[in-house]
Amino acid sequence: MDLRVMVMLLFLCALAITTTEGGIPKCCVTTSMNIPTNVPRKVERAEMQRSNGVCDINALVLHVKGKKLCAHPKVKRKLKRMQRKKDGKPKRN
Repeated sequence: MDLRVMVMLLFLCALAITTTEGGIPKCCVTTSMNIPTNVPRKVERAEMQRSNGVCDINALVLHVKGKKLCAHPKVKRKLKRMQRKKDGKPKRN
């Protein structure tokens, strides 16, 4: 094979690998029920990961200072309680 063809094939392979990495979702593989008590106050954003798509398990993904923590979905209640305490809102009955 010609050297130009080899270089072009190598370039195309490298391009294909780097562009497909962006399309691969980052799924939680395991979850934790034990979230440190100071973490819920520092949560910048929270989102639910559903098992009905690309990912295998349900998880609550907590974004804290650029990191992702994978919590069990039941931790969402604890997070809401902590947010209410922080905001000073009364508990709903």
